[in-house]
Amino acid sequence: MTLSSPSAPETLPASRARVVPRVLLRLAAMALNYPWYCVFALICTLGATVFTLLTPRLLGLAVDQLHLLGTEQGVDVPGSPTGLVSLAVLIVMVAALRGLLTGLQGFLGEATAQNIGHDLRLAFFDKLQRLSFDFHDKNHSGDLIARGMLDLEGCRGFLESGILRAVTLILLLGLGTWQVLSADLVLGLLSLSFVPIVLITAGRMGYVLRLTWTRLQEYMSEMSLKMEESLQGMRVVRAFSAKDFELAKFDEVGIRALKISNQRIAIRMRSISLMNFMYYLSMALVLLVGGRKVMEGVITIGLLTEVITFMAILQQPVRQVGMIVNSSARASSSAKRLFEVLDCEPSLRDLPGAQPLRQPDGVLQFDKVSFAYPSARDVPVLKNVSFKLEPGKTLAVVGMSGSGKSTLARLIGRFYDVSSGRISIGDQDIRHVTLDSLRQSVSLVQQETFLFDISAADNIRYGRPDADIHQVTQVGNAAQIDADLTVFRQGYATRVGERGSRLSGGQRQRLSIARGLLVEPSILILDDTTSALDSLTEQKVRQALREQADNKACIIIAHRLSSVMHADEILVLEAGAIVERGCHDQLLAKKGFYHYLWQLQAGTLSLPDLNVDQDLLGRSRQQFVQGVPS
Repeated sequence: MTLSSPSAPETLPASRARVVPRVLLRLAAMALNYPWYCVFALICTLGATVFTLLTPRLLGLAVDQLHLLGTEQGVDVPGSPTGLVSLAVLIVMVAALRGLLTGLQGFLGEATAQNIGHDLRLAFFDKLQRLSFDFHDKNHSGDLIARGMLDLEGCRGFLESGILRAVTLILLLGLGTWQVLSADLVLGLLSLSFVPIVLITAGRMGYVLRLTWTRLQEYMSEMSLKMEESLQGMRVVRAFSAKDFELAKFDEVGIRALKISNQRIAIRMRSISLMNFMYYLSMALVLLVGGRKVMEGVITIGLLTEVITFMAILQQPVRQVGMIVNSSARASSSAKRLFEVLDCEPSLRDLPGAQPLRQPDGVLQFDKVSFAYPSARDVPVLKNVSFKLEPGKTLAVVGMSGSGKSTLARLIGRFYDVSSGRISIGDQDIRHVTLDSLRQSVSLVQQETFLFDISAADNIRYGRPDADIHQVTQVGNAAQIDADLTVFRQGYATRVGERGSRLSGGQRQRLSIARGLLVEPSILILDDTTSALDSLTEQKVRQALREQADNKACIIIAHRLSSVMHADEILVLEAGAIVERGCHDQLLAKKGFYHYLWQLQAGTLSLPDLNVDQDLLGRSRQQFVQGVPS
């Protein structure tokens, strides 16, 4: 089933109230994925409508027969003639069949809507998994959750009841119009005189409701956003006693949403009241004109009964016009917001003709790589970066905050594409390699540790679900988390809590390192993953990594220079450019910016010395570019 168009920008446009009808048509067309459900639902709807319209005709015949019998026998009420009994039985049978078909129609409609809702949920979740980092950089998860839950339910509600109600009303009006007009033209026109007013009122109500539903959905997204932020930052909220501040922010959006909801209710009530008034006015005219015709002998009392019964049957569908319009208005705004995500295409995908990575253990090479984030293309984060990393070697990347270290790591896994230059593994440009094969060979243990609320073992085997417990404990030992987990009664089966809340910061980092090791990558990238570890534990982790990385290319990104002393080569980044490179001893001997950072972290600089960093950095950059030794 195709739910998204082939090419759409990976940026969500601002929601607009004016919704093109094709959004609803596109939503309704999804029912065609379940053709038998649709066919039987329409058959049941048609059958229920036919039996519904038979009821006024049968009642009219019964009244005429009763009136005729009473007139002929000179009594007000006859005994129980055979004809009346037959009509009564027939009316009961018609009502039973109508009820059965209406029930089947409702069941099939809801079953279709639930199946489509399931398909939409899977498609939406799958799309979120495939969209690139830059999409998630621009769009808040709270808004995406609201689209995948609230907006999706709005679409499902329209499919469940709105469409079938509309079809039922159209059939009733279409077949019923022919029936009453053929019986008596004047009474037929009077009985349907309220329909144009209802349609005009419903159209106006639908337009205004689309405006309010769009704004309400946006406010609900904002509420989801604020609630998610507050829950994720609960420890910060408690630490700063900011409960009242957070409550005030949430209440402000809630009041705006409540105001819109009240406006929506008022619009519906005014419109439905006008529809009901016009309906009862039409019925009064039918009774007035029809009564005179009966007294004049133009029509029978049975025919008048038939028209009145037909109008009574129309009462419920007419009242449902408001529900249909409200459901359609909500679905139009909800479907538009939902399809905005489903129509997005990942900015990073396999290029035509992409091949699997042939040499996952080949040399990693950056060749004059520059990069700027899509949201700020005029601000380069990396500038003309070049280096080589062979298997079994360790490369360290250090520098001040914001110098581009983490960005460099993300480019290797092709979470973003370079702006210029080339990154290759072996002889292949990673842009021409399939993403699956690339990311199976590159393991990025990120700076921001995220753990799922599952067991410690399942968190470790997240990249390799088929790994056995022996393999899990082996990498757990290497990451120095094994001893910590044995403290828990359930050991590796212990659930770590939401985002790993049951573990300390250092334990979460070590569990994340174990997860990165288990996939046995050719290139292992550790992005400041030991910042929460004490020096002794960090050294143990480094030693275990060296033992496991004999054939792996390892990149270590760190702020603490003591973490990278053992690296074969160290790159010093500043403002996205390499200003120094070499091993630890070589960089210290140069007395450049690395030496300055080393002294700064060792605490051997006096306060006046802290003012020389910019001059020293500029000199180191110039000497590096010119190739002049320090």
